[in-house]
Amino acid sequence: MTPSQITWPVKTRELHSHHFDSTIWNDFKFRDDDIIIATYAKAGTTWLQQIISQLIFKGKGELAVAEMSPWMDLRVPPKEIKLEEIEQQTHRRFLKTHLPVDALVFSPSAKYLYIGRDGRDVVWSLYNHHRNANDLWYQALNETPGRVGPPISPPPGNREEYFHDWLEKDGYPFWSFWENIRTWWEIRNLPNVKLLHFSNLKADMPGEIRRIADFLDIPIDEGSWDNIIEHCSFDYMKENAIESVPLGGAFWDGGATTFINKGTNGRWQEILSDKESAAYEKRALSELGPECSEWLLTGEK
Repeated sequence: MTPSQITWPVKTRELHSHHFDSTIWNDFKFRDDDIIIATYAKAGTTWLQQIISQLIFKGKGELAVAEMSPWMDLRVPPKEIKLEEIEQQTHRRFLKTHLPVDALVFSPSAKYLYIGRDGRDVVWSLYNHHRNANDLWYQALNETPGRVGPPISPPPGNREEYFHDWLEKDGYPFWSFWENIRTWWEIRNLPNVKLLHFSNLKADMPGEIRRIADFLDIPIDEGSWDNIIEHCSFDYMKENAIESVPLGGAFWDGGATTFINKGTNGRWQEILSDKESAAYEKRALSELGPECSEWLLTGEK
């Protein structure tokens, strides 16, 4: 099938909140080699940004990845500032979004990488992210001009209550989990879209990196391979978190290393009951269907 025969996604709505301003994509000028990193949140986004930076810059250390790869639809700083900074970039651009597909302007020429993760792991990481946010984080999201809808408030004191709110209210207090997964799953067969899974990266990071490089048409410099692998390891990213985390971690108590927390799966198993876990799996099946929910659980499709 040629590109002209493909039905490409079309933007049908805008998303605004304490976090989102999706209108930035309406004014963004794509380049043919742009890379878009997409995810719900806390599913390996920063890890994937690091991997792509290492492929583009051939294993170079101490890269300002968070600055190079901004979160496009985060409404701070204002889109006018962000768009100008991105337009000035001369390297191959790799940008981040947390939007569902139908709130995103989609380019047939760009390459899209979507990374998924079991929602029970996502929400555990999200809780740590939210619980350690400081006054500067709340000020940026709640008090700067342009916020639409209610402010975001501090989380409850325990993970179990946080999990129940997030599951029962579909992503509360952030954004819908299920529609994000579902919309990207629906376009998984487009030639410029590749689905990844956190568990697969954990199990075989070198193999996944090579597959990512092949998808992005980036030749691997074998002389830099050992550096690429080292710089994409959890230990390296934790030790050098200031480069990977927005504003060097200024929004979180404990700084950048708080943002890059554990990098592990399955911590929810020690806290959630069998009944709670089953409730999540039942919801996943009803929202996503058997094939997609199995992929989200295991990474297999």
